[in-house]
Amino acid sequence: MQHKVSRALISVSDKHGLEAFARGLADMGIEILSTGGTWRALKGWGIAAREVAELTGFPEMMGGRVKTLHPRVHGGILAVRDDPAHRSAMAQHGIEGIDLVVVNLYPFEATVGREGVSREEAIEQIDIGGPSMVRSAAKNHRFVGVVTDPDDYGRVLDGLQKGSGALGEELRRELAAKAFALTARYDAAIAGWLHEERRAAGGEPFPESYVLAGRLAMRLRYGENPHQAAAFYRTGAPGEPGVATAELLGGKALSYNNLLDLDSALGLAKEHDRPFVAVVKHNNPCGAAAAEPLVAALEKAWAGDPLSAFGSVLAFTRPLDRPCAEFLVSGNRFVEAIIAPSFDQDALELLIHKPKWGRSVRLLACGAFAPGGRRASELELKKLSGGFLVQERDLRTEGPGDLRVVTRARPNDEQVESLLFAAHVAKHVKSNAIVLAKETEVIGVGAGQMSRVDAVRLAVHKAGLRARGASLASDAFFPFPDGVEAAMEAGIAAILQPGGSVRDEEVIAACDRGGVPMVFTGVRHFRH
Repeated sequence: MQHKVSRALISVSDKHGLEAFARGLADMGIEILSTGGTWRALKGWGIAAREVAELTGFPEMMGGRVKTLHPRVHGGILAVRDDPAHRSAMAQHGIEGIDLVVVNLYPFEATVGREGVSREEAIEQIDIGGPSMVRSAAKNHRFVGVVTDPDDYGRVLDGLQKGSGALGEELRRELAAKAFALTARYDAAIAGWLHEERRAAGGEPFPESYVLAGRLAMRLRYGENPHQAAAFYRTGAPGEPGVATAELLGGKALSYNNLLDLDSALGLAKEHDRPFVAVVKHNNPCGAAAAEPLVAALEKAWAGDPLSAFGSVLAFTRPLDRPCAEFLVSGNRFVEAIIAPSFDQDALELLIHKPKWGRSVRLLACGAFAPGGRRASELELKKLSGGFLVQERDLRTEGPGDLRVVTRARPNDEQVESLLFAAHVAKHVKSNAIVLAKETEVIGVGAGQMSRVDAVRLAVHKAGLRARGASLASDAFFPFPDGVEAAMEAGIAAILQPGGSVRDEEVIAACDRGGVPMVFTGVRHFRH
């Protein structure tokens, strides 16, 4: 149904683009109603506007908390224009129709994302009147247009001009859907903040209703496979540096698989507070190393599995420098994407302008991070058909004090360091997971196998002769002695596992026969 817009109500926190939009409405002869700061801005621009207080007969009060919650506002928005009873009520109570509602909400998410913001400040940024007007207009979109995004100002003006002062039905429906999505996302952010506050105080970690909302960040060419459509949404929740907030400095558009792999690579990098490089392929690390200088860590990480490293993604714990860039572009090396805290300018120039690299490789700067900056309050979700799973992040990291020697042979200090390094990587490998390391360099990974002994064999195969003298970490217990026996046959010199199998004594006895030290951590790190 076409209904000409004669009156618009504008009340916005974000005034980006507002002057041109409001002037365009006024030039069409549309009367503008407004509130508080928006009314003052319009007046300053020389655009005629009528204060809502004049319409309602009530001044803004209680620090601006009460200004639009009034029958003359919501009656004007909600009235069904072709219903005689509604028209009669409007006439009886002096309610003027409002045909266009232009509202964006208090910046709650931005406020709670600031360091040191007080609870009182956050509460004051919970908008009440704004969502109420948005929902009223969206409900009555058969007659009323609702605009919640400054990016839509241009197309709304264009629609009014083409419709001789009326908005088309299709555009009104689209704007209404966008409006309800906005209020849902807004309420989800508030609910999430309040729940996180309760969790931090030791309350229930999982609420009766769990809400999650995001805003479209980019449409992707396709999903995991070309026949699957996909998109990336940002939740908007304040958090640690990550892929969602990283700046794309160069290369092609990110793909679904790039984003998954980058998140996995960065998750592994966040385990370390020293110069470290992770090489990830198909959501699994195929190489990782810690060393100084940074280029030495990169060289060692690449050497973990050079065949798999081609076409991988990389994560760095330090700014990527020129020596690292020179290593990457030399020889027949190529990666899909790189994420680092930042890129030195000369390194960035080389990566962007080197043929083959500059056209393709995605370069993301995420800002500085450290293990202590990971937010335990951020939960992990996995979608199921008809529901979803929610769990706490696995931020547990074992140290030397968590190791219990269960064999007659004891690991030396170098082996303890290597075992723990391998264990920190194994946390980020798909189960069943086996990681082999020498010092702080991964030399073989067995990922995603259905039996643990096969994971050992795969890791040993990847390591080749380097397996001799290496340390082995397993993400879960060995159910039978065959896994440690296969490891010892390859020359593995020390083993770490959580323990907990009914056959632990058999596994320990196998290690004692081989004279290989084994330690238990008591902590499993499955990753499915």
